[in-house]
Amino acid sequence: MELLFREDAYLKGCEARITSVGPEGLRLDRTVFYPMGGGQPGDSGHLVLEDGNRLRIVDARKGESHEDVLHILEEGTAAPAPGTRVTAEIDWDRRHRHMRMHTCMHLLCAVVTGDVTGGQVGDGKGRLDFNLPETQLDKEHITAELNRLVQEDHSVAPRWISEDELAGQPELVRTMSVKPPSGGGRIRLLDIAGVDLQPCGGTHVQRTSEIGKVRTGKIENKGRQNRRINILLDE
Repeated sequence: MELLFREDAYLKGCEARITSVGPEGLRLDRTVFYPMGGGQPGDSGHLVLEDGNRLRIVDARKGESHEDVLHILEEGTAAPAPGTRVTAEIDWDRRHRHMRMHTCMHLLCAVVTGDVTGGQVGDGKGRLDFNLPETQLDKEHITAELNRLVQEDHSVAPRWISEDELAGQPELVRTMSVKPPSGGGRIRLLDIAGVDLQPCGGTHVQRTSEIGKVRTGKIENKGRQNRRINILLDE
């Protein structure tokens, strides 16, 4: 399966062919739908048939491998047969909010020192959990630093390194609970120029200014050394 979102997160749709149909979902030969993973929700959208009928896709999930995406039809929808030609269209506004927030989570990693123990990207909101001692985190400082990095308009781009190169730079891996997928020979990094560099397979904006203004929500204690920082898009 050709995963078009990996190289161009701004593609809103693509022509595709259904390759398999099952209770677990539909597979296409190529897709713009990002499957849930790395804390980012799966895309929703539609498959448009040649006769104009639109089939609602409510979620996208990973299949048997990292190259496999399952497209989940709305309950009660009859699935087309394998071989059917469709146009795959994502809910762009929702995806773009995910992209803005996911990139902001990388900025948060640059602002807060500490290993990441968990996280979640949502629609207009997100959170990261940090392995930090019981210390006072300043909401105003975090908000100011995030907005400074946003306004500085740093470029954001994916790049790839080999698994051996990553093994020689273990400091690039900030997440304690999720490790980059191995076995494929190379690892995808997200590079926010001069700010942050770490493995990530998610979708992101091209420049930090595209994130827009953000603010820090609640900072919660989730364990002896676990601090949860909630971030909101300030729209």
